[in-house]
Amino acid sequence: MIIETHVYKILGADDHARAVELGHTDTDLDAVDGYVHLSAKDQVRETLALHYAGHDGVHLYEFIAERLGGHVKWEESRGGQLFPHLYDTLRLSEATRHWVLAQDSDGLPELPEALR
Repeated sequence: MIIETHVYKILGADDHARAVELGHTDTDLDAVDGYVHLSAKDQVRETLALHYAGHDGVHLYEFIAERLGGHVKWEESRGGQLFPHLYDTLRLSEATRHWVLAQDSDGLPELPEALR
């Protein structure tokens, strides 16, 4: 049986434009921390609410952790939760799905139907 663990990268409009230009993500936060911040499916909603409320043009990319070269480590972060962190380059071409998120009436980015 092949295991496929979906992990997600959220990019604001500016970070997304830069990623499209480069072909891979390159955010200030990731550069400072030394790894690419990712979220598990059950962490995406909270990450969106905490960091992307009121933002237009938020992009959500889905990746399969096992296809990212074995460089995904699950490490303790917010509230003791284990978050996936990628210690490698995250290429947009490796994404399995991509969404541009609309805002709900409260200004929060809405999860795509497939992730609800």
